[in-house]
Amino acid sequence: MPSEPESSALASVRRWELAGGVWQVVARRGGRLTLALCRCDAGEEVDRLSSAAPDLRAYVGERQSSAD
Repeated sequence: MPSEPESSALASVRRWELAGGVWQVVARRGGRLTLALCRCDAGEEVDRLSSAAPDLRAYVGERQSSAD
């Protein structure tokens, strides 16, 4: 049985990491995650991503940042 396609939210986070960026959890509410997408050098927030995609929630798990 084929696996589910990756959500656009998870694809964005994976691309961000591959480019050297880091992320931090800003909020967890009602099954929805909000992540701050930050630069790798000074940690400056560049963008935010908010999603309830199950694969993103599974990928992040209980971590608070990509450094965990």
